[in-house]
Amino acid sequence: MWIFTETGFVSAVRKEDNPSLLTVRARDRASLESLREATNAEIAQSPDADYPYRAFVEAEVFAKWAFDQVLRVDYSNFKNRVAKTRGYDFASSLGGVWLAMLAVEDQQARQNEATVVPNV
Repeated sequence: MWIFTETGFVSAVRKEDNPSLLTVRARDRASLESLREATNAEIAQSPDADYPYRAFVEAEVFAKWAFDQVLRVDYSNFKNRVAKTRGYDFASSLGGVWLAMLAVEDQQARQNEATVVPNV
């Protein structure tokens, strides 16, 4: 599972060698700091792994942290908020993610249909 928050980007997986915990990985240490602060999880460094930083937490603990991230949303533009919290370079990378995901938009997305939701 990938999660982007105003404090960073994490990838959470369950490894076979440690199934009782989620391995929460990040490309940069700062992306794991809010999880560390909320859970007291240690941040380990794995320089030879795909993600060089990781923390290990129970799924329920991670779910609470993710839930708390949702409750903190008080902005109307995610990339603009991230530019303030993580800086322009990080926000610019998010623009690349946004563009990559634009490529999977289905053909019906822009068609005028009776169930169109107003732009709020």
